[in-house]
Amino acid sequence: MAEVIEMPKLSDTMEEGGIASWLKKEGDFIEEGEAFVEIETDKATMEYNSPVEGYLLKILVPAGKTSPLNKPICIVGEKGEKVDLGAVGGGAKPVSEKVEAKASEKTPEKPVGKTEAKASEKPAVEKKDVSSADNERLRASPLAKKIAEDKKIDLRSIEGSGPGGRVVMRDLEGAEASRKESPAADVKKEAPRAAASSAGDYEDLPVNMMRKTIAKRLLAAKNDAPHFYLTRSVNMKKLSEWREQLNKGADKDTKISVNDLIVLAVSRALIRHPEVNSSWQGETIRRYKAAHVAVAVAIPDGLITPVVRNAHAIGLREIAKQTKDLIGRTKAGKISPDEYAGGTFSISNLGMMGIENFTAIINPPQAAILAVGATIKTPWVNEAGELEVQERMTMTMSCDHRVIDGAVGATFLQTLVGFLEDPLAILT
Repeated sequence: MAEVIEMPKLSDTMEEGGIASWLKKEGDFIEEGEAFVEIETDKATMEYNSPVEGYLLKILVPAGKTSPLNKPICIVGEKGEKVDLGAVGGGAKPVSEKVEAKASEKTPEKPVGKTEAKASEKPAVEKKDVSSADNERLRASPLAKKIAEDKKIDLRSIEGSGPGGRVVMRDLEGAEASRKESPAADVKKEAPRAAASSAGDYEDLPVNMMRKTIAKRLLAAKNDAPHFYLTRSVNMKKLSEWREQLNKGADKDTKISVNDLIVLAVSRALIRHPEVNSSWQGETIRRYKAAHVAVAVAIPDGLITPVVRNAHAIGLREIAKQTKDLIGRTKAGKISPDEYAGGTFSISNLGMMGIENFTAIINPPQAAILAVGATIKTPWVNEAGELEVQERMTMTMSCDHRVIDGAVGATFLQTLVGFLEDPLAILT
């Protein structure tokens, strides 16, 4: 008996998946546990291993297309086995050709009365949409109805080969020639698209799963979380000197970056200010006892925030080691979903790209994100009232006002600035 393989849930936030590529083609044998398809989730493209053994009988979702969770993407079974694709579309298990034949014998074909015959002769223009009653009378599988609607095929012009004369997906092959919609209507609908594309002044690019999720989550975050922003400037002189000392004699793999130092300082500040290390839960505010710091990493398809777990409890060298590993595997597409989930605070650093200051959107359900700008030489009046040139960095923290009040956020930043301007205070 053939088995339906459905779109799996490969991450906690995944609502639909995209088929990046099929690693097997129809007719190929698949071993249980063998990777046979690459699925694009909301965070990464991952190989999916087959839960069953058999031949790939039919690919239902081609490469480049998306599918909701738990919907059929392919069928695996015995070599040469025939399946009813209409039954698959309806959510049932596919049945063999013999079972389908028996069902046809037991279910007599419903005779078409005069009223129905007249209805079928009506022009398709009068049929704006197929009602549920029409769908039942037409005896077509849900998948066939969906394809017919998408391709504007009149199901009443097709003789069904499924049980009881039901129209199934295979009956729709070549049926586009029998569509009854007016050609003029087709031209009218397509004309604006043709005219626009002929201009040649733009290009429409498909939106991948990651970009869809980024759009959905950040739009929800911006709409749901009342953002406010706090900005501080930091004198980076002592931090730069400390970093220089730490990196003396260190090889490339063990060198400390400015971002590593910021992760260290942020994690220690979060433990001192648990009000910031929190999230909005609707009826409650959840305060975390550990600082799991997420670091934004840009990749060609979007943005991923791998998490340095328990950053408050590990040393600077370990933070640097974990960060390098996470960033490297993120850019290589080899990071697993659990490694970018569960962050309690995020850092987005565009300073390395020359951005002096910016604001970031909170990554829900977290209550804050720190946007880090570039360190630049700036004229500054020091504590003695003297004008001097300092190397200063601007940080802006976006806060969820449901969780963090202005004074709370300001106190957190005050502690953070103190750590960055006097690095030895981090260790006390």
